[in-house]
Amino acid sequence: MSTPVKPPQDAVTLRRLRLGIGTVGIALPIVLTVGNAMLTGRFVLLDSISASYHTGMRDVFVGGMCAIGVFLVCYRYRKVDDVLSSIAGVLAIAVALFPAATGAPRGTLTPTDVTIGRLHQVSAAALFVLLAVFCIFLFPQTGSTVPATGRTRARNGIYYACGGIIIGAIALAVASNALPFSVRDTLKPLFWCEAVAVLAFGAAWLVKGEAMFRDSPPPPAESEVRRAAPTL
Repeated sequence: MSTPVKPPQDAVTLRRLRLGIGTVGIALPIVLTVGNAMLTGRFVLLDSISASYHTGMRDVFVGGMCAIGVFLVCYRYRKVDDVLSSIAGVLAIAVALFPAATGAPRGTLTPTDVTIGRLHQVSAAALFVLLAVFCIFLFPQTGSTVPATGRTRARNGIYYACGGIIIGAIALAVASNALPFSVRDTLKPLFWCEAVAVLAFGAAWLVKGEAMFRDSPPPPAESEVRRAAPTL
């Protein structure tokens, strides 16, 4: 009977980084919203996910974004993945450390706070664009000569869908600025756009980490079957 071969340690680390990025990404909007409701005793949607910085969930928001940033900086695969993930990691940390102006108590913002808030917006927008690039252009590339299976095609479909959702969410977030303030204050479009984009990015990384739609191991070669068969 053949002994299962363990994957190399680098492959295990790579998979765990992908799973970590995806898990934190999906959990972040949920934990921030539920946690803020528990702290305040009422369920109220914030103007954006980043507005959590100005609530009792500040440490969770900053810690979550920094964790994603560190995971992305440590992510190593192909050269282009290494470069883009390192840039994305720095942007994620910048999103955490440069607080958004949205959600801050009225009358407390200084010109410096407004400038920092713009840096936050630019960093967040660039981060989402890079995450969409991962989904649409990098994740579907396997570099393998093995013919694609049904699960491989399903994974690629998820990557493309997640990338499209992220781009669509960015476009809607920008377009929502044209809405009257009263409508934005009621519907919270920026929050929903950010939440959908973060959930899509998290789902794509979970799939890439083989948490879902993992290919079955290939059947053993005929010679291996013969060696494993008992002799009579």
